[in-house]
Amino acid sequence: MNKIRWGILATGWIAEQLAEAINSQPDAECLAVGSRSQESADKFGDAWHIPRRYPTYEALAADPDVDVIYIATPHNLHYENMKLCLNAGKHVLCEKPLTVNATQAKECLTLAQEKGLFLMEAMWMKFIPAIRQMQKWVTDGRIGTIHLVQANFAFNIPFNPQGRLYDPALAGGALLDMGIYPATLAHLVLGKPDQILSAAHFGETGVDELNSAIWQYDRGAQAILLSTQRLERPCNAFITGSQGYIKLHKNFWHSQTITLKQSGSKPEVVQMPYEGNGYGYQVREVHDCLRAGKLESAVVPHADTLEIMTLLDEMRGQWGLVYPEE
Repeated sequence: MNKIRWGILATGWIAEQLAEAINSQPDAECLAVGSRSQESADKFGDAWHIPRRYPTYEALAADPDVDVIYIATPHNLHYENMKLCLNAGKHVLCEKPLTVNATQAKECLTLAQEKGLFLMEAMWMKFIPAIRQMQKWVTDGRIGTIHLVQANFAFNIPFNPQGRLYDPALAGGALLDMGIYPATLAHLVLGKPDQILSAAHFGETGVDELNSAIWQYDRGAQAILLSTQRLERPCNAFITGSQGYIKLHKNFWHSQTITLKQSGSKPEVVQMPYEGNGYGYQVREVHDCLRAGKLESAVVPHADTLEIMTLLDEMRGQWGLVYPEE
């Protein structure tokens, strides 16, 4: 079987995670990396055994031997980076969130379809074994009809006005970097809400440092979601139904412990470790889709990516937050 040849666009922490995951797959080759300087590209290439190192993103996109590019830049750059890669004829795995708003997301998804190229948001959480097990228990009716999803993404990140999370010019704040995970979990379990009530607190640099939302469903369900970069609290998630609940322990988006508690029964705690650093599952999904000639993943379909982005836009609209590039 011919190896699928990857290019990595950018050289930050998340790019390192994907380089490790790609290198762990026997049918993958980490062929090239693109950065904003030759020094950075060479340093990254040396660390992850990548033979081709480019000082620009344009040079990476132009490499005729690269099959698929992983975009690892800050999310305010995803829109232009995706268009560069797609217009160069490359399949794309783009770090989440796909873009900063639904308008940009729709344009990129449409461009990929028009060019017959694969595009997927790198929502790695959806592939983690504990999340897949939760979905199976819900689908099998183990906790009855779902009425409530509760999820927190909360860390106290030291204030740095020049840091990415605190920089409004980079679309910083808790929502896009952290809040997308609770939102994705709620959407995965309950789908699109019928009504949203959301509020945020803005810090001194103007980014949302704390936000919360209630997603209301006409059928009687709710999702209660919180994300913050200024407060620390347990990042568990609960899915509660008419006959019990499921708990995703400690950092639910990559949990390795899951509890099933059915009404009248003792809790069943299951350990579900993931392979490697957990990012290899989405790499394999990309491979499977490319080999099957698919333009999108059934696990992270375009419609879900766009719908979640639309919901985040609605939350932001209620706060009156507009990103600089909008």
